[in-house]
Amino acid sequence: MKNSTLIISSSIALITAFAVGAYIYTNQQKQEQQQIAQSSGQELTRFGMPSIGAADAKVNIVEFFDPACEACRAFYPVVKNTVNFNGDKVKLTLRYATFHQGSDYVAKALEATRLQNKYWESVEAVLASQPEWAAHGAPQPELIWNALAQIGLDVEKAKLDMNSPQIAARLAQDAADVVTLKVQKTPSFFVNSKPLTTFGADAFNALVQSEVAIAYPK
Repeated sequence: MKNSTLIISSSIALITAFAVGAYIYTNQQKQEQQQIAQSSGQELTRFGMPSIGAADAKVNIVEFFDPACEACRAFYPVVKNTVNFNGDKVKLTLRYATFHQGSDYVAKALEATRLQNKYWESVEAVLASQPEWAAHGAPQPELIWNALAQIGLDVEKAKLDMNSPQIAARLAQDAADVVTLKVQKTPSFFVNSKPLTTFGADAFNALVQSEVAIAYPK
């Protein structure tokens, strides 16, 4: 009986110690990422990255997203509504963090759609059709062209353009910045260089509105 009690007590102590250690480690990671982001310059907002919203908006949301990420797909309406709600005060910039298998192919294709001025329609089409082409373990990224054809994209041109050295260099730069900024999951958000440390719609909107209030005092 005493041995059983001792084993149970030891197990509880180990679990507690692990939980405390994990909490401290996670907090250290968050603080480190925040320090890196706030001291970074162009690592967050490289010239030429796709953006939507007023060019002179004082609040800039930078999202690192993966086209194959289910959470990115689910969260996209939240981001879109936030940008629309705040009018000319907020701008959204998308960056790529292609963690999922096949998503690098889709990122190149999306970059190619910019040459036809159909980027944001393409992002929405790709996310809407995600269940068709991004199956876990057996993705078929080539199926995105079915969805992109529906928005009037010149598919054959885009297939050629996506293999350009310029697009390859752009995605390589995003990959390097993902490492520098310690982005480890998607979607990851930075609002005026402040990372969103607690994921969720409420936390996201609270961070954006806090920055709007600072940038545009009444």
